[in-house]
Amino acid sequence: PWWPRSKPRSLEHPSVPRLEFLELRPTAQAESPLVFTGIVQQLGQVESIRDENSGRRLTLRWPGLDRADPLVLGESVAVNGCCLTVVQAEGERFVVQAGPETLLRTNLGGLEPGSVVNFERALKASDRLGGHFVQGHVDAVATLSARRTEGEWEFLAFGLDSRWTPLMVPKGSIAVDGVSLTLVEVGGDWFSVMLIPHTLAVTTLGRLGVGDKVNLEVDLLAKHLARLMASTNPWPLSRN
Repeated sequence: PWWPRSKPRSLEHPSVPRLEFLELRPTAQAESPLVFTGIVQQLGQVESIRDENSGRRLTLRWPGLDRADPLVLGESVAVNGCCLTVVQAEGERFVVQAGPETLLRTNLGGLEPGSVVNFERALKASDRLGGHFVQGHVDAVATLSARRTEGEWEFLAFGLDSRWTPLMVPKGSIAVDGVSLTLVEVGGDWFSVMLIPHTLAVTTLGRLGVGDKVNLEVDLLAKHLARLMASTNPWPLSRN
């Protein structure tokens, strides 16, 4: 978010070698969106889908979008937890493109006109972080294997590829269809969550039935730590 001016100034001091530095100035992008937080802002709807080479072009509707803060060309929006770029926008309607890799590795390939989806705009540096850091990069697709009511709450269990559960811990965070949730239990190839009435009402999770598929993004810190632990030399910059 910072751009150097074209002419550097030199810094000289008798006790140090000659140094040069670039004078910096802030730009309008210093407040640009960075990541998501897993707090769904609106339930939206798929209005139309058009095949586009090996991908798809989706026209989506964001009901009640604030006219004073419209979506703009190039903006990032999480759709069911998948970060997509706005390529066209007018009022409550906007268009995104999903490539073959996105369609293959997320549940977006199963969307149809009329499907309900979760929306979240990217987080700004000045916003509150109500959930946890979410990149909008879907790691895996899970399947709802069980659901039961426990008072006002709903218990949901999901099955998934066992390669991902080592990155999950009870009471840790996970994004399910873009919704920041707390893990309750974690098994070899499954995990469970408990949903309050508010989450059931304002996200797509309240509409899920056994067999439905959801997008998962595991905790960012867990992925980086696993990568470092798997490396034979996790600190290459520490060499003399």
